[in-house]
Formats: sequence, C-alpha cells, structure tokens
Amino acid sequence: MGGSGNVQYHIQCKTGDVGRYCILPGDPGRCAKIAEYLESPELISQNREFTTYTGLLENVRVSVVSTGIGGPSASIAMEELAAIGADTFIRVGTCGGINMKVMSGDCVIATGAVRMEGTSREYAPIEFPAVADYGVISALVEGASALGYRWHAGVVQCKDSFYGQHSPERMPVSYELLEKWEAWKRLGVLASEMESAALYTVASALNVRCGTVLSVIWNQERKAAGLFEEDCHETASAIKTAIEALRILIKRDI
Repeated sequence: MGGSGNVQYHIQCKTGDVGRYCILPGDPGRCAKIAEYLESPELISQNREFTTYTGLLENVRVSVVSTGIGGPSASIAMEELAAIGADTFIRVGTCGGINMKVMSGDCVIATGAVRMEGTSREYAPIEFPAVADYGVISALVEGASALGYRWHAGVVQCKDSFYGQHSPERMPVSYELLEKWEAWKRLGVLASEMESAALYTVASALNVRCGTVLSVIWNQERKAAGLFEEDCHETASAIKTAIEALRILIKRDI
C-alpha cells in the first residue's frame, strides 16, 4: 500500500484498509483461501509474514490477516490492526491434541491458554490469565455446532519452541519440558499451539475481543497409546466455523 498518514510499519495497512472484524491465520498461504468466503475480497497488502485481504460478510467489512508463527509476530499484527480500527479477532489455525478425547480432524475452541511463551510476559504479569472473549467463544461454539462439527472447548497450551514440544528429550531442559507436559495432561489441557496465549493477553491489554478455533492435525498422546487415526491437514472446518461465528457476531453487534 502506498500513501501516508497512519500506515502501520509491519502490516503496511492504514485506517480504512481493514474491517473491525479480522480473521487471523498464521500461514500467509491460507489468506486467499479464507478470503474466498468473503464477498468481493481484495488483496490489500503483503509484507513479511503479513498478508491482508478485505472483503464483505453480511455487508460488513471483514479482513483476513496472517500473523506468521508464534506470539511475537501475532502480537504485532493485533497491535497494528487495533491501531487502525479493528476490535474483534478470531485466530484460525492448527494444533496438536493433548487430551485423549481430542482426535485428528476435530475442532478445538480455546477458552484460555497456558502462557508457556514469552510475548505475553511483556504485557501482563504471569499471574494474569490468558482468556478468550466470552462473546467470541460462544459464537464459535454456536457456529461449530450449527455446522455439525465435532468440537471441544477448553484450555490450550502455547509455547515458543515447536521442536521443544516435539523433541523435548533432546533439549538441555528436557526435565522441565517433560514434567510440564505431564502437568498439562493431568490438568485436561486439550491441545498445543503457539499463538493464543499472546493474542488473548494482548487483547486484554488493548481492550479488544479475541477467540481461537483450531483444526487438530494429530494427537501424539493417542498415537502413543495405540489409538491410530490419519493425520488431518485440512483446515476447512476451523475456517468455516470462524466465518459462521463472525456472521453471528455481526448480527449480535447491530
């Protein structure tokens, strides 16, 4: 985007480029796919990991903005989008199941997130919980139910190191990673991902709304127990749930 004024440094968007409602995938490659669910989508900008489309849903402007991997870039996206008028965010992504009831292909709706990452600590003391906006979560649950998807609502775990989760035994701090993973299991944590803890904490700091819906790729605990199911790399269920939730929120907000 060209122009001057309040063009945001990283996302390269300004006031008027995005709607108040934003869908936040991690992968820039998913943005065009999600934007197809909007009417008259327009590519607004592409810079670094941030790709932005804006279109219409229920005659209201809605944007799709990728955040990259992890809390630091996700928080940048939310900060800059909020600065130009966005106030409602739904993260759409993938996760790995932890709880034994969570199967590949299911949807996980994150009511809260374990803050096992660094970004949120620069916004709030660790005692402060990373929790979703209730209105957004209720819309996601309603949307997933209406679409007939198998869903779970509860706490997810967020980390900064992908390989710290997937190869904890080779890390110098393996003792800590393995013991905490056992704690998450005992506490009924549903799944592991990388962005919601930061997004929820930043949303609290900025007084904006945020929720998360995730497609489950696999569940390593189920595999370890011999409960085999094919990995699922399809994200359509999470995307469609987010779109349906936004329809619900738009109608509620009128």
